[in-house]
Amino acid sequence: DETDLSTLEGDTVIVAIGQAADLSFAEKCGIQVNQKGGLEVDPITLETPLPGVFAGGDVFYGPKSVVEAVESGKEACESIHRYLNGLDLRDGREKEWLYEKPDIEGEAHRPRVPMSTLPLEDRSGNFNEVALGFGEDEAKNEAERCLKCGICSECYQCVEACLAEAVDHEMQPVEKTVDVGAIVLAPGFEAFDPTVYDTYHYSAHPNVVTSMEFERVLSASGPFEGHLVRPSDHTEPKKIAWLQCVGSRDVNRCDHAYCSAVCCMYSIKEAVIAKEHSPHELDTAIFYMDMRTYGKDFEKYYNRARDESGVRFIRSRIHSVDPADGDNLTLSYATESGEVKEETFDMVVLSVGLAPNKDIIQLSEKLGVELNKHQYAETTSFEPVSTSRDGVYLCGVFQGPKDIPQSVMEASAAAADAGQALSEARGTMTRTKELPFEKDFTGDEPRIGVFVCNCGINIGGVADVPAVRDYAKTLPHVVHVEDNLFTCSQDTQDKMKEVINEMVINRVVVASCSPRTHEPLFQETIRDAGLNKFLFEMANIRDQNTWVHMNDPEKATEKAKDLVRMAVAKAALIEPLQQISLGVNRSALVIGGGVAGMEAALGVANQGCQTYLVEKTGELGGVARRLRSTWKGEKVAPYLDKLIQKVQNHPLLNVYMETRVKNTSGIIGNFNTTIEPVNGDGSPVEIAHGATIMATGGQEYRPQQYLYGEHPDILTHLELDEATTNGDPRISKGNTAVFIQCVGSRIPERPYCSRTCCTHTLENALTLKKMNPDMSIYVLYRDLRSYGFREDLYREARINGVTFMRYDLEDLPEVSINDQKEISLTVVDRVLGRPIQILPDLLILATAIVPNANKELFELFKVPVNDEGFLIEAHMKLKPVDFASEGLFMAGLAHYPKPIDESIAQAKAAVARSMTILGKETILVGGIVAEVSPEKCAVCLTCVRTCPYGAPRIGDEGHAVIDPAECRGCGACVAECPGKAITLKHFTDDQIMAKEDALFLSA
Repeated sequence: DETDLSTLEGDTVIVAIGQAADLSFAEKCGIQVNQKGGLEVDPITLETPLPGVFAGGDVFYGPKSVVEAVESGKEACESIHRYLNGLDLRDGREKEWLYEKPDIEGEAHRPRVPMSTLPLEDRSGNFNEVALGFGEDEAKNEAERCLKCGICSECYQCVEACLAEAVDHEMQPVEKTVDVGAIVLAPGFEAFDPTVYDTYHYSAHPNVVTSMEFERVLSASGPFEGHLVRPSDHTEPKKIAWLQCVGSRDVNRCDHAYCSAVCCMYSIKEAVIAKEHSPHELDTAIFYMDMRTYGKDFEKYYNRARDESGVRFIRSRIHSVDPADGDNLTLSYATESGEVKEETFDMVVLSVGLAPNKDIIQLSEKLGVELNKHQYAETTSFEPVSTSRDGVYLCGVFQGPKDIPQSVMEASAAAADAGQALSEARGTMTRTKELPFEKDFTGDEPRIGVFVCNCGINIGGVADVPAVRDYAKTLPHVVHVEDNLFTCSQDTQDKMKEVINEMVINRVVVASCSPRTHEPLFQETIRDAGLNKFLFEMANIRDQNTWVHMNDPEKATEKAKDLVRMAVAKAALIEPLQQISLGVNRSALVIGGGVAGMEAALGVANQGCQTYLVEKTGELGGVARRLRSTWKGEKVAPYLDKLIQKVQNHPLLNVYMETRVKNTSGIIGNFNTTIEPVNGDGSPVEIAHGATIMATGGQEYRPQQYLYGEHPDILTHLELDEATTNGDPRISKGNTAVFIQCVGSRIPERPYCSRTCCTHTLENALTLKKMNPDMSIYVLYRDLRSYGFREDLYREARINGVTFMRYDLEDLPEVSINDQKEISLTVVDRVLGRPIQILPDLLILATAIVPNANKELFELFKVPVNDEGFLIEAHMKLKPVDFASEGLFMAGLAHYPKPIDESIAQAKAAVARSMTILGKETILVGGIVAEVSPEKCAVCLTCVRTCPYGAPRIGDEGHAVIDPAECRGCGACVAECPGKAITLKHFTDDQIMAKEDALFLSA
């Protein structure tokens, strides 16, 4: 009853009103009103039945949200634009939500996280928000409920968050036609999806993760910011297990018969790093079938992980993972002795293999490129980076599973092949980089900018980077300091350029990682900002600090301050330096006439450069002359004969047989080398060249064990190849053959895997089986390392009845010769648990590969070798064929044992790297060089005798003169000069003493 009134007292009156559109005009205009109270319009174009009249917002769909009103306004605007320009209103506007629906089968229901609200008694008399929002933990828990269905809500937050402004919601696909002379395919791979292994509970248990996900756990930019915790409850794990060969070496559940080649090494790395990240003692166990650490220095890393870091290695393939109490996981496994064990772990990491990119089949069909049965590109051993179609090359995992160094080598090799095909057009489309005018700060006070890097958690996870940053602000001449997650990232580089100009910085200090890898990058950045590139100093607070003192953050922080203080002290005194331009001698010297040397020499010559090939023996071919076939079955001899013929007949290739290097001098782009006959007969020859490729080869180790040399039927691998090729009757008539692996490899004297031996054994075992199917063949091995597609040979050998028996260094096979002059071999059978005796007709020793003895040659060129005598590259991953000395490159067995296809790829890579020099008209040299003060020089000749590069000479002026083009900036002459007459630019006494004085100042 409206006449019955009540009075209510209150502090505030809130009038909640509704809203409705006035649609009285619609019926007169012939526009219908629907049941929801909105106008009937086209849902896509928002056009009414009246042409040119559009509707949106509440008058279209009734009361809804502001977001939907904004959307309809934009759609109506688009329709009006099209209408006024006579365009189709509907074309391309149908909504398509392309997303991958999440697999929620088995996903437990997780209720919403309740949000805290303002108590009732606190709500009166104010307009405070009732919903108080989430705390950090609550927000994370609510966000983790997301099923990640992938639908974009057009919130544009990604646009706001992206510092590089790389996100554009309006971008549309664009088709372009590009005319090219060659194509290089590098489509990469996909990590194997382990959901097919239902017994591992990967989809159902949060603490079962893939190796790639575990990498993100360890990463500073990952979900836990580098803090090692398990996903289920964010507690620090105390035991972690790695399961190898998930998605590899398996024909039952995933049809990936091949070995993925990288999993063993990355699992060892993850286990070691996990131990370093853990604040307490972490138990790490790797369950494996064969430990395939076949790369350069990989075996040493494996040994250190086991013996020094305490990583456990358990030879067993795990069938299933069982959930246990407390979100833990239980593994049951059998040891080699047959003992069944059970262990519980906090986390399980699945070491997933490499799978072909899902778009590879479509890509290969478009380009007419053949694939092998594993859906990778088909290649031959003699053309490892060429596809089945001329002009189309490849590199990386598209050719087969491999690690980073091999991928980088193949990338350069593909560039070499493509460059050879396009050599006539070289330089026709190049553009010169425009650099800003170099600013002159002569006489100005130093204005130093300091950039401190977290390097992910490599630095920031140990040292207190904000404290280092704040300390740097207090140092003399410092006008700007900032810290970055990664100073080497592109966005930080761009920001650095802006800061240099805004703050008028005239010297830059970067406190980060190693100048060996990153100094050129930072120098290029400051040059782009208008500074002389030598107005730069680095403080290595990673390699020299946090990696060394990772268990003592406080001291690491103090040391970082010391290093920054020293760098700033020197930076205040550094001066701009100038480099000089020299012409390039566009020819190359290749040392070594094996497969790698010949391929390298032929590659450079095919690029149009004069090439000189020096071989110390009387024949070309090296160790390949003794090989019968490649692991793919291709005959080596026909390939070798054809290669030798090409080398000997090439018009730009001079071959010197039975010749050695007598001496060498010069710098990148301008070397001078003298060669002479090995026997001393004949005159020396002077060769001027711009680059040098070392391909000095290797040889078969001559074993001292297993009675080699005491019985004619005890052979090495290569001797078996030769005997088979020559039709030796012993080979086909034998009834029993035994192969012993790792003869001379993986022992303290040679702690490396020779990489080729296991594959070679599989080849020969199958060859013997084809010659005599009834022959009993035994392979005694430590780890069978048939990496990549070589796993097919291993499987084929087992199918054909080859018996594989494992041994350890503690239980080496024993060989003797009995009274009947028969070979007798005793080995422990791990299945039977007792020794067994075999009387083989043939005993084949899989001997190590050792480098050729070239100590004097390497000393002439001043190139380093490791403890085993193999050449050392500038950087294992970034520069796998370069020496630290510019203009020198390596290839083949001199670098490390490898099969013929990988030697060819590395030789081609050395060609590409050489052409980065030989393809130029001029290069810049000098800068950091020694300089003589004439008034102090006593002409004592100390510098002339000391310099390893022959740069100093006594000039006509009566004092020592140092050619800046030949000086390498080593500083030997500076240290030896008794009169202090020589100064090394950028490392003057004043600069060095400033750093030393700063060292002893307290932070």
